[in-house]
Amino acid sequence: MSRLNHILTIAGVGASAWLGGMVSERYRLSQKLDKPGLPIFSTVSAATPLESPAIIKPVNRVSEIMRFGFPSLDNIRSLDDFVLSYDKRNRVPNWVFEHITKDSVKKNDKVDRAKCDFYEDKSVHEFFRSTNSDYKGSGFDRGHMAAAGNHRITQQHCDQTFVLSNMAPQVGKGFNRDSWNRLEMHVRKLTNFYKNVYVCTGPLYLPKLEADGKSYVKYQVIGKNNVAVPTHFFKVIVMESDSQKLDMEAYLMPNAVISDDTPLNVFQVPPETIERSAGLLFFDKVARSKLNKINGRWA
Repeated sequence: MSRLNHILTIAGVGASAWLGGMVSERYRLSQKLDKPGLPIFSTVSAATPLESPAIIKPVNRVSEIMRFGFPSLDNIRSLDDFVLSYDKRNRVPNWVFEHITKDSVKKNDKVDRAKCDFYEDKSVHEFFRSTNSDYKGSGFDRGHMAAAGNHRITQQHCDQTFVLSNMAPQVGKGFNRDSWNRLEMHVRKLTNFYKNVYVCTGPLYLPKLEADGKSYVKYQVIGKNNVAVPTHFFKVIVMESDSQKLDMEAYLMPNAVISDDTPLNVFQVPPETIERSAGLLFFDKVARSKLNKINGRWA
C-alpha cells in the first residue's frame, strides 16, 4: 500500500428592475468592505523553474515571504507577517505562506496569545466570508494555517493569525491540539538548524473509494455560510542553511483523530503528490534538481 493510501485510510417587478436592484445591492456591499492587504511585488513566479535557487534581496515583507514563488495567484491577501490565498467558495484558505526564523518564533514576553480573538476578515465580501458563528457548536476547532506560535515578534503579528481567513475547520482533540500541533512545533524547531524556513500550509479534499468501487470527494460543511471541512491538510517546507543549501519536507495529514504515538515521518509524501491534489505548484522558482534533500533523503 502506498504512503498516500495509508494516510487516506487513517481517517459537506421586471427583469430590469431586478437587475438594477442587484447592482445597487452589490454596490452597497462593496462600500462596506475593508480594503484587502494586497501584495506589492515586482515579479511573480511562473511554472518554469530556475536553474539555481533565486537569491533575491527583499524589497518588502511580501517579497521576502514569497521569495521562491506563489503557488497560485487566486485572491491573494497579505498581512504583516504572512500571505494567503483565499478560497471564496469554501470559505477557507487555498494556502497560507510563512517565512520564519529563530527570532520570529522565540519566546517574547511582550506577545500574549491569550489576548488574541478570532475575527472576521472584513476585506472578504460578506457573501464569501466565514464567521465565528459558523464554527460555534460545530464540533470543529478554528484551525490555524499560519500558526500563532510562528509570529512572536510583535503582538500585532500574533493577533493577525486569528483572522478567520487563516482558519479551516479541524478535528480538535487528537488532531489540531495534538498531532497537527506536533507538526507545527517540528517546523519551529527547524529554525534551530536553518537560518530561513519557508512554510506553505493548506487544506485538501481528497477522494475516497466507496463500496460501489467508485471514488468520491465528500466533505462536510458547517454553519450558515457552509464552511468546508477539509478531508486533509498539508505542509510543504523549504529550509535554507547558512551555506544557502535548500532542503524540503512535505507532509499530508488526515483531518481526523491520530494516535499520539504515530511518528510525523509517517505523513511525509513526495511534494508532487500534494501539488497534483491541490492544483498548486510549490516553490516553483527552485528547480527540484537543485534541492539538497527532500524528506531527509538526498534529492
